[in-house]
Amino acid sequence: MVGVVLEEMRIRSLGVIDDAVVELSPGFTAVTGETGAGKTMVVTSLGLLLGGRADPALVRLGAKSALVEGRITMPAGAPATVRAEEAGAELDDGALLVSRTVSAEGRSRAHLGGRSVPVGLLAELADELVAVHGQTDQQGLLRPARQRQALDRYAGDTVAVPHEKYAAAYRRLRAVVTELEELTTRARERAQEADLLRFGLDEVAGVEPLPGEDTDLAAEAERLGHAEALASAAALAHTALVGDPEDPEGVDATTLVAGAGRALDAVRSHDPALAALAERIGEIGILLSDVSGELAGYADRLDADPLRLGAVEERRAALTQLTRKYGEDISAVLAWAEKGAARLTELEGDDERIGELTAERDALRAELSLLAQALTDARTEAADRFADAVTEELASLAMPHARVSIDVRQTEDPEGIEVGGRLVGYGPLGVDEVELLLAPHPGTAPRPIAKGASGGELSRVMLAVEVVFAGADPVPTYLFDEVDAGVGGKAAVEVGRRLAKLARSAQVVVVTHLPQVAAFADRQLLVEKTHDGSVTRSGVTVLEGEDRVRELSRMLAGQEDSETARAHAEELLATARGDAG
Repeated sequence: MVGVVLEEMRIRSLGVIDDAVVELSPGFTAVTGETGAGKTMVVTSLGLLLGGRADPALVRLGAKSALVEGRITMPAGAPATVRAEEAGAELDDGALLVSRTVSAEGRSRAHLGGRSVPVGLLAELADELVAVHGQTDQQGLLRPARQRQALDRYAGDTVAVPHEKYAAAYRRLRAVVTELEELTTRARERAQEADLLRFGLDEVAGVEPLPGEDTDLAAEAERLGHAEALASAAALAHTALVGDPEDPEGVDATTLVAGAGRALDAVRSHDPALAALAERIGEIGILLSDVSGELAGYADRLDADPLRLGAVEERRAALTQLTRKYGEDISAVLAWAEKGAARLTELEGDDERIGELTAERDALRAELSLLAQALTDARTEAADRFADAVTEELASLAMPHARVSIDVRQTEDPEGIEVGGRLVGYGPLGVDEVELLLAPHPGTAPRPIAKGASGGELSRVMLAVEVVFAGADPVPTYLFDEVDAGVGGKAAVEVGRRLAKLARSAQVVVVTHLPQVAAFADRQLLVEKTHDGSVTRSGVTVLEGEDRVRELSRMLAGQEDSETARAHAEELLATARGDAG
């Protein structure tokens, strides 16, 4: 028996279920009951525990929230156990407690081993623990894309390894093609951009601006434009400091300060405070001498040449033309020119880049063709094995003459890649279209299962596919929701027998209307509503002995006390016990 077992679930305020506990067998558990009794809520509950979408409509009317709790036996060292412990979960006597709460407002919370965890972690663990198969999955597998996914899952590394290599080359090819398309489709825009850059760079180069030149010229223009006033002011200041040679009677600052210094020097020895003031007056005299000398030099250096002013203004006008277009000042203009030159180099290299990308694209297409062929070969080989395995399973499901085959084909596309001497369409998953074909009887041509299988045949094909998966990629628990739809009679007995066989190596939970299937279960659970239409703790019952015979009789004839139905029910149980023995 498997090490990982879903022992029980508690369901509260979910759909028609008020509060119920579902105790599951480590082998084969069948869940039965009248239509509408709430059997499907068992499937829904497990889906929530496995990280499924939380629908607030599932919350029982009048309740604030719905709760599903599960207890799963987890052997130490199992991958799922390790992942749960990494998330901080703690095991309770070798079992992992999982819970999911859904509020009527739609909020959802998940707990794992006493620790609050993201719902996505539950879904991650589900891949390791449970395979759920319901009627929606059955319809989904009618689509070729899902059939290709199923084949790849069955093939495992045989297909996964070549697909990984193909996918890497495909992603690189798409990146190269995207860049190439951008370069070629935007060629006109890029040429216009290059022309504008060349014009701007030529304009900047023609002016040859220097860093900070605009600031320096602005200051010089200001000085030259007021040269006469500046010279007059400097002369007046100089005269005020040192006097006018032509006016010997005039008073100047230097003479006055010198007189003040002499007056203090005569008495400075009598008071240190006055001596300090005398020192400061001496410093003023020195400073006046320095300033007067610089004023004289300033006046001599001042250039009032109108030609120079004209040249400065002309240069400033040229610089202003640049700052109007390329930056707020000359430093910004020079920065633009540097970036523009780099961008122009990039644009001018487009032709060379287009050539490089074209060569790389052609090489990648050739490589992709080889990788696609290898992927096709791997799928074709796996398809034969998969089809043979499913066909063998169908023989044990009362379809002894049925033959399943898998068509791996490609669609021609003039824009595609060459595979097998043809140009075929391709995508991230390769070049192959995969379709499951069924020939139910000898002499009938294989047809797609969506067209060639009845409802009962389709159910058995799906069960056969799931059983084959169980051998190739096993999980500890399988949940089937009415996988036996459309099946009856001998075929139903064979379905039950095959599920019982699967339960020898895995836990199997089946929601069923068929007594032939339920009879093969190790444990049969009956889901019943109370008089008010709800399912309570006493409404999920483990059937044993006479109770189980009565339920099977009801499922057979709709009458629990029919002697004929009872005899048939006991015969079914005897057949199942005989197989188990």
